[in-house]
Amino acid sequence: MARYTGPKTRIARKFGEAIFGDDKSFEKRNYPPGQHGMAKKRGKKSEYAVQLMEKQKAKYSYGILEKQFRGLFKKASATKGVTGEVLLQLCEARLDNVVFRMGIAPSRRGARQLVSHRHITVNGEVVNIPSYHLKPGDKVAVREKSKSLEAIERSLSNSSHVYEWITWNQDLKEGTFVSVPARLQIPENIKEQLIVELYNK
Repeated sequence: MARYTGPKTRIARKFGEAIFGDDKSFEKRNYPPGQHGMAKKRGKKSEYAVQLMEKQKAKYSYGILEKQFRGLFKKASATKGVTGEVLLQLCEARLDNVVFRMGIAPSRRGARQLVSHRHITVNGEVVNIPSYHLKPGDKVAVREKSKSLEAIERSLSNSSHVYEWITWNQDLKEGTFVSVPARLQIPENIKEQLIVELYNK
């Protein structure tokens, strides 16, 4: 399966929440997509269906494909700590996610594009791998030549989110991945235990 590039609102409606951030279209039509979207669905979802839905929600939220996501789960399983929590922490430590959290891009999709197009540096070196895993203390910055990009300026001016585990210097257009976030510091509405149960079947 290739990475989804279609309408974000359709996916948000599938999960019943704006998983990609503010979405005016979703607010107008916050029911499932399709011909029978507003009709009451019959029957109760199976345990497997609920678990699968949660995994898909996490993958869409972070823009990660199945192979990568499964790899992250294996890494989380082998790491000391609560597997589900570690899984989300690994997702949060991806470079594209941190670029998004810092407000350099308005979405993870946009952040992935900025990284791929070599607009972002880590500890002074250009890194063009969106899945690059950051470690506490790593400095993420907008490349000198890219600081005047209108898209970046616009995104930073509209950004209002503040995260305890990230610092940002607007003048330098540089931030620090201070620490791995605790579960309570991760705002995503994901029931990670359902994902763990699904992979452990």
